[in-house]
Amino acid sequence: MEVMQTILHRLAPLAQLAKEFAGRAFLSLLVAMLFASCYNQESHTPDAWDLTKRQVDSISFSTTHHYSQNYNFVVKADSLRLVCQPPDELPFDSVAVTRGNRIVVADFMTMPEDTIDSVWVKVARDQITQGWIRERGLLPNVEPDNSISQFIDTFSDVHLLLFLALVAVVGAAYGLRALFRRNAPIVHFHDIDSLYPTLLTLTVAAAATLYASIQMFAPESWRHFYYHPSLNPFSLPFHLGLFISLVWAIVIVGMAAVDEIARQLSLSDTVLYLCGLAAVCAIDYVLFSISTLYYIGYLLFAAYVAFALWRYLRATRCKFVCGNCGAKMPSKGVCPHCGAFNE
Repeated sequence: MEVMQTILHRLAPLAQLAKEFAGRAFLSLLVAMLFASCYNQESHTPDAWDLTKRQVDSISFSTTHHYSQNYNFVVKADSLRLVCQPPDELPFDSVAVTRGNRIVVADFMTMPEDTIDSVWVKVARDQITQGWIRERGLLPNVEPDNSISQFIDTFSDVHLLLFLALVAVVGAAYGLRALFRRNAPIVHFHDIDSLYPTLLTLTVAAAATLYASIQMFAPESWRHFYYHPSLNPFSLPFHLGLFISLVWAIVIVGMAAVDEIARQLSLSDTVLYLCGLAAVCAIDYVLFSISTLYYIGYLLFAAYVAFALWRYLRATRCKFVCGNCGAKMPSKGVCPHCGAFNE
């Protein structure tokens, strides 16, 4: 037994050395496999960009118009009249597609002599129902066949935006007035001890300001995003990626705010607080998305950030804890939860 222990004792350093060697060998093998897997042999295709004139025209059209052949639309007008023959041929026979029909871009052509619109687009609903239409008559009456673009199209309608702005302002005014009269909890004024509601309002204001800025300074990038939307902020240009990140932040911070509000308030106060929070967010969206178009939104946004943070740090954040029940207190004195006096 003693001999066995002596042998094991002498072999221990060798076992440790073998273990270290095996770890280093495995690491070296892993690195070698990574480099090997990343190797890409260059393909010798000198004619890879030997495109036909039609392919070059298609790429150029897609670059300037943001859609091309095989792009899918949905008709949103009551009906669209399509010319069966190419526009440079006579006579003109026509067919119609109606609201809700899905159509695909089959071809396009340019007619410089057309004084109304030089770009004609051929669309098809099926093998039988297809024809040509001016781009000026097509685009206002169709929308891309994806839910994100349709959502953008819905909330980009000027009449709808004006209606929503009026409803939001009037509803928020009445709602906030009722909350003030009841002395109910409300963000910025009679707030709870949580940063999430304030952070949500600031995120909505920032998203509205950035959205209006993109509309002013980079309309073509927004138009391309409209035709080819993505919810992945890392696959978009910086300004669009930042906007999508703010949209995701609104969702995440909103969920955190609801959870924090429900944890601190009763059910009735939670409902009232959420109504007030929604009203403030609606006012922020309308105010900053419109005022930024006239450049005063940037000054208003800076002032709003300073005001919101000042209200949270000076009037909302609880600095004391009740010595009896452990509840948060904005100041010393009688605890609003248990009634104990704290000096």
